[in-house]
Amino acid sequence: MTAGVSRRRLLGYSGATLAAGAAAGAGLVSVAQAGADHGSADDAAVPFHGAHQAGISTPVQDRLHFAAFDVITDDRDRLVRMLKEWTAAAAAFTGGHPYGSAAGGLGEAPPDDTGEALGLPPARLTLTIGFGPTLFEKDGKDRFGLKAKRPAALIDLPHFPGDDLDPARSGGDLCVQACADDPQVAVHAIRNLARIGFGVVSVRWSQLGFGKTSSTTPDRQTPRNMFGFKDGTRNIAGTDTKALDEHVWASPADGPSWMAGGSYVVARRIRMHIETWDRTSLQEQQDTFGRTKGEGNAYGAKREHDPVPLDKLPADSHVRLAHPDGNGGVRILRRGYSFTDGTDGLGRLDAGLFFIAFQRDPRKQFVPLQSKLAASDHMNEYIQHVGSGIWACPPGVRKGGYWGDGLFS
Repeated sequence: MTAGVSRRRLLGYSGATLAAGAAAGAGLVSVAQAGADHGSADDAAVPFHGAHQAGISTPVQDRLHFAAFDVITDDRDRLVRMLKEWTAAAAAFTGGHPYGSAAGGLGEAPPDDTGEALGLPPARLTLTIGFGPTLFEKDGKDRFGLKAKRPAALIDLPHFPGDDLDPARSGGDLCVQACADDPQVAVHAIRNLARIGFGVVSVRWSQLGFGKTSSTTPDRQTPRNMFGFKDGTRNIAGTDTKALDEHVWASPADGPSWMAGGSYVVARRIRMHIETWDRTSLQEQQDTFGRTKGEGNAYGAKREHDPVPLDKLPADSHVRLAHPDGNGGVRILRRGYSFTDGTDGLGRLDAGLFFIAFQRDPRKQFVPLQSKLAASDHMNEYIQHVGSGIWACPPGVRKGGYWGDGLFS
């Protein structure tokens, strides 16, 4: 495929739950093979190995496929083998290569790689893994001998006022966040990880996202959410190492050593009542946020990035309640995406925000912020949280290592 705008990028895609095919034979798929080299700027690959996992402070890509998995085996060794296989596959996919043979293997057997990303550039694909509370203990059972290694910060999230969580769209032993500038590249990665993991994990739920609603690159135009407002004006920049160390990366003093350099991700599927919002006056919409819809400046400020005079904002406005200056300096790094998944059966769009936030300690960051918002935010008239999950994301993978090697060693 030549560099430029593909048909997939023009058309996008709608949300759907992943259907993964079964892998043939007793073993997992073979080692990665190198694919064609891609040389243009549009073909950029994000390094897979490093001190931190990619996909957290990385500049936010245009598309998302987020998947939560249940581990369906009690065999710790099988789980570790799968994580090693996943790591090798992730390194191949993020480099723009297939994993194993996609078209040239035995005709009598299914290909190792499903092949729909053949010829496509890496599209800045990142793959980020997280481990959920139920991997460490479920129904009182220490499933894989990991209970003692569960970080104190990996809490079971409390029930917040207004939550209407669907268990089928919440939780998961593992999560993988795939972000890319081409939706087919992101979907291909999740699909093939699910295939590699057949018999070890199963997809619990997944979410497709488009139109990033937060940015880690503040020098670029701030994206807008489904309500038409700029989102992420005060988000942590991916280049702000001081803020990342303070608010995003876990330190050795925070808990178990295997999480040093990692982070904690909270994902929330937030349904937006689009039809109600679209019949609301502009003034009411702006009062709900505490910002203007056009420029994005806070009330009492002239420009979007000007300091926010909190006393000029309505007391129940979203910006006033969520702003770090009103919360003891607490900040989180957001990587949310919009979604639209058809209708709800009543003629209304099933659309909203798939909220993703990385932080150093959810007990001190997400939980107090969401508790405050759930209690007082005027935005609650127009939204509802319907899915939820929390996972511990370990640090980056060193060459020769694998996802979670510090946890399982």
